[in-house]
Amino acid sequence: MSQKSGIKAMNSHPPLRSSRPLPRLAEVPRASPVVAVGGRGALGLGALSSLVVGSMIGSGVFSLPQNMAAGAGAGAILLGWAVTAVGMLSLALMFVQLSRQAPDAIGGVYGYARAGFGDFVGFNSAWGYWLSAVIGNAGYLIIIFSSLAYFLPNLGFGDGNTAAGIAGASVLLWLYHALVLRGVKSAAAVNTVVTLAKLVPLALFGVLVALAFQARSFSLDFWGSEALGPVFGQVKSTMLVTVWAFIGIEGAAVFSGRAREPGDVGRATVIGFLLTIVLYMAITLLSLGVVPQAELAAMKNPSTAAVLERAVGSWGAVLMLGGVLLSVGGAMLSWTMLAAEVPFSAGKERVFPAAFERENAQGAPTTALWWSNGVVQLMLLLSFFAGDAYLALIKLATSTILVPYLLCALFALKLSLRKGGAALGLTGGVATVYSLWLLYAAGPIYLLLTALIYAPGLAVHAWSQRAQGRSVLRGAEWALAAVLVAAAAATLAMLANGSLDLAKI
Repeated sequence: MSQKSGIKAMNSHPPLRSSRPLPRLAEVPRASPVVAVGGRGALGLGALSSLVVGSMIGSGVFSLPQNMAAGAGAGAILLGWAVTAVGMLSLALMFVQLSRQAPDAIGGVYGYARAGFGDFVGFNSAWGYWLSAVIGNAGYLIIIFSSLAYFLPNLGFGDGNTAAGIAGASVLLWLYHALVLRGVKSAAAVNTVVTLAKLVPLALFGVLVALAFQARSFSLDFWGSEALGPVFGQVKSTMLVTVWAFIGIEGAAVFSGRAREPGDVGRATVIGFLLTIVLYMAITLLSLGVVPQAELAAMKNPSTAAVLERAVGSWGAVLMLGGVLLSVGGAMLSWTMLAAEVPFSAGKERVFPAAFERENAQGAPTTALWWSNGVVQLMLLLSFFAGDAYLALIKLATSTILVPYLLCALFALKLSLRKGGAALGLTGGVATVYSLWLLYAAGPIYLLLTALIYAPGLAVHAWSQRAQGRSVLRGAEWALAAVLVAAAAATLAMLANGSLDLAKI
């Protein structure tokens, strides 16, 4: 796998030994962020913890073994997880500390960017995070129906973006919409049950693969073959894979304004992080004890199905595909709520247009929800008419999360200098270095592509500011907007003349 390839189409490898081919899946740029949309004080520790875990564990976990092995040997993967553990733990602890020291900065990732650097930067953080969520939701729906095609091959679901697949995905989308409109209590309760249920197949995978583990397979080319290159490059190649797996770690912080107890936000974040990283490490490392690195790298995704089939037979693949459906179904609920909460919070702060703050009697953010799912529906239709273009949009969406994370880390540093908090300064400093490392690992191409996501938001920002009788841009914001537009224009020119090929990044 390319060092810059955080997501990919999962149909490029040879099929399993099963007579029926596994579904073609498009890997989504995040695991699965969970959130709630109801009245304040509605979410306790259990609900918040399930939101964090549900936010991170989605479709990507089922492809982690192949995604990691494609660019690194076992030793480099261990080092990659060590770097990720330190970096993501620093982000988790940073969100915990920010929830205590900046309780008025509601909205999590967006709120902290705004509190630290003003409305324009805060708007762009919210805009990019929101679009990443809604485009990813379309990916989740396509994955659900491409997986169903394995079990129901005669219904015409195909790769999930056929006419039948899009029709089914559209129906499911609006069923989720209706559920979330009922408010936080029902949606969060369903999410908690689904989160617990989707951990079962992953736990079974860990137990069964551990029983089949062979040290000889794990140690073969421990530091990677010559084809994989130096260990540093191998570790770098794991970074984008791991960051997608952990998107959603901020899930509890996003809903800090709805927590029953403020301290539960921090506890839920740490609980979710520890549970998830142990699960991720077990899945990737134990798989190398069943299938050697080179062979694992060539397996079809979802690679957990291929690995478990090797360990226990064809029923293992069926179990994992069922797990994909359950996990992605739960993740879709989580992200449906999250995608509405971000513009809702931004609307309340007048960073997004005020219309986005409207709620129904159950406390669900109606306008934000309708707009978000309307965009998801548009993405579904786009995937039907231009499937390759849709996968390119997924790649664009995944890159947007890196800048908001960096902005949160920089805000933590700024806040620590202002308030003199040594602990926040330490976690903010480590999180800043880690975020910069992620941007380096992604490469400049991803930053250019991110500009395509952020640039159209300038029109929405202008709408919001003019509605309040305020200047659209002030001071240094003009320079930031000019850089953004120039980067977007340069990227479009590179795409037009063929010097940038989305299929090869």
